[in-house]
Amino acid sequence: MNKITLSLSVSALALALAACGSSSSGPTVLEPNPPAAPEPEDSYIRVHHGSADAPAVNVTVNGDNFLEGVDYQVSSGVATVEEGDYSVGVDALLADGSTATVIGPLDLELTGEMRYEVFALGSVAGETLEPLLIANENTAVEAGNARIQVLHGVPVDLTVDVFLTEFGADLSAEQPAATLAYQDYTPQVSVPAGDYQVRITVSGDPTAVVFDSGELALPDGADLVIAATPNVGANADDRPIALLVADGEGSAVLHSVDTGADLRVVHAVADAPAVDVLVNGDVAIPSLEFLDFAGYVNLPAAAYDIQVTPAGANDTVVIDVEGLPLTNAQAYTVLAVGSLTDGTIGPAVLEDENRRVATESIVRIVHASPAAGEVDIYVTATADIADAEPAFAGVDFDAAALQTTGNVSLMPGEYYVTVTAAGTKTAAIGPLLLDFAGGGLYTAIAVDPSEGESLPQLIVLDDFLVP
Repeated sequence: MNKITLSLSVSALALALAACGSSSSGPTVLEPNPPAAPEPEDSYIRVHHGSADAPAVNVTVNGDNFLEGVDYQVSSGVATVEEGDYSVGVDALLADGSTATVIGPLDLELTGEMRYEVFALGSVAGETLEPLLIANENTAVEAGNARIQVLHGVPVDLTVDVFLTEFGADLSAEQPAATLAYQDYTPQVSVPAGDYQVRITVSGDPTAVVFDSGELALPDGADLVIAATPNVGANADDRPIALLVADGEGSAVLHSVDTGADLRVVHAVADAPAVDVLVNGDVAIPSLEFLDFAGYVNLPAAAYDIQVTPAGANDTVVIDVEGLPLTNAQAYTVLAVGSLTDGTIGPAVLEDENRRVATESIVRIVHASPAAGEVDIYVTATADIADAEPAFAGVDFDAAALQTTGNVSLMPGEYYVTVTAAGTKTAAIGPLLLDFAGGGLYTAIAVDPSEGESLPQLIVLDDFLVP
């Protein structure tokens, strides 16, 4: 009875409400408030420059610069953005200050709590530059472990085996941790924190080692993305791989421990006879004449004693350098400079940066002429420098710290190079019409005149073309 009475009461109430609210517009219906939209989650993105012949780049997001000046073998930190749809592009920074879009814009949907690794891979000159996107869940590394992910980013048709072992392990008794072709990558793999050795070999041949990390620490909590990239340092033919290691804050480049150093020698002393160059007491370069240079030789990274003597008279030392340190993967140019007559002959050591960039010409001019004194250097579109400002002003000779322009990037094309006494427009060298090609390296060394001549001259190295 109670249930029936309650039902009737509810029905009567409903009828009463309907009657009271009746009108031509019908009853008013109250809609509940819609549920609040969920807060967008965070996504994470990081950019890696892995194209050896591409210039530094800006990364754009929705048309605005997101990252600026990311150079080769550099990874950005991990940036946080809201999940959603984005348009991402890569703009090359050209030598004249302009930019050119080389990748994208790409339409990307970034999901919450995911981390996206964006790689620029391939070659500008080979017209194979392209992006590679890797997406991983954004999770913490388990305590006591390190986490790694490895990418094969060297644009060659070579499949490799990657070994992660204890230091000194016999590879013939080990199984590779991964076998990768170009653009293949592993999943994220956790390993106990500790000391390891990374070796990369031609696939199927554990004796054909192309990269050796030596003993390598993987710290507790490390979360590393490791990309094999082309080695642009010393000994690139035998050790073609360098590892770009990103840890979330930035990156570092790891070269094979047995890469060695590249060394070349230039005879730049006008009044010195032909010389022998001795390395650790042995003749390494015999009978090097003024204006001549010996091409790069590869030496194990170590400290070396370098001596220069008149050719065939190795007891008469005119330059003696003890313990010259050569760093792994670095290239060097060693010059004999100064004057034998004045007793100022000595060595000058330059570190060489020999990465070729397809969109620019890289030029370096070295002042090694004691007689020339302080000079201005012009790089112009025409031979007329009357109204031109020097590209480099007041460059002086200093045997102890040889003055250079450093590596200067120019748009490919023809230029006139003129060297004058500082503050004057009177040419001591040039104007020389020089054709600088994209991807070219050009080193010119200004030296004293040869016997019987009156004007300084140039020793030209690398790809320099003199008409």
